[in-house]
Amino acid sequence: MNKYLEISKITFKAQLAWRFDINSFLSQLDMSGEVSNELSTRIRSGTFSKYMVIPVNIQGYFMAQTAGASVFYLIFNLIAAIVWIFVFGINFTFTTDPRLMLAALLLVLLGLIFMIQLNYFLGLLTLKFQDIFLFLMIKSNIVAFIAGTLVPLALLPDFVLQIMRYFPFYYTSYLPSMLLIGRNGNEIGFGLITLGAWVLLFTGINKITYQRLRVKYDGVGI
Repeated sequence: MNKYLEISKITFKAQLAWRFDINSFLSQLDMSGEVSNELSTRIRSGTFSKYMVIPVNIQGYFMAQTAGASVFYLIFNLIAAIVWIFVFGINFTFTTDPRLMLAALLLVLLGLIFMIQLNYFLGLLTLKFQDIFLFLMIKSNIVAFIAGTLVPLALLPDFVLQIMRYFPFYYTSYLPSMLLIGRNGNEIGFGLITLGAWVLLFTGINKITYQRLRVKYDGVGI
């Protein structure tokens, strides 16, 4: 019986280690995946008209909706983290440099905006394609790889890392997590510029995509 109890303890501790990894903590705050799912479902069911008649920008609507969900999970994750700190005596190593903390916060906010934009774009593709599952799967795999979830980025060749730094996913959770532990401070400027540029780019892409594809929508109902 004791050996099974030990197995349970080891598994429990492994789960805690994963939950308290900074990168994983930040990734859990990203609720933007629901944007593409809801849009796709609404379009296929014919109830997308609801968003076409409300007096707000559709993308702005989903940004506000996702922000509310992310804040909700942030509050409860922080409460849970504080409880586990006192119960298990877990020590966190965070930077005390306000510059790094502010940069990490800005990158997290920009990263969340970009992920909402990306999932909004993928959801809109349902106006043209019957099923967007393939697009969502490709997106999930790319995000997992570049964010360092599948393979630790430190194990990759330098030239691969250099290429990845031109794409936004590197800055959505990996770089902020590095900054929070006091590392990679030299990448702040390039990271903010790169992620900001992608946000601006997708702002235009989504506007054009919606204007072109909305005429193909023939759903009914609200």
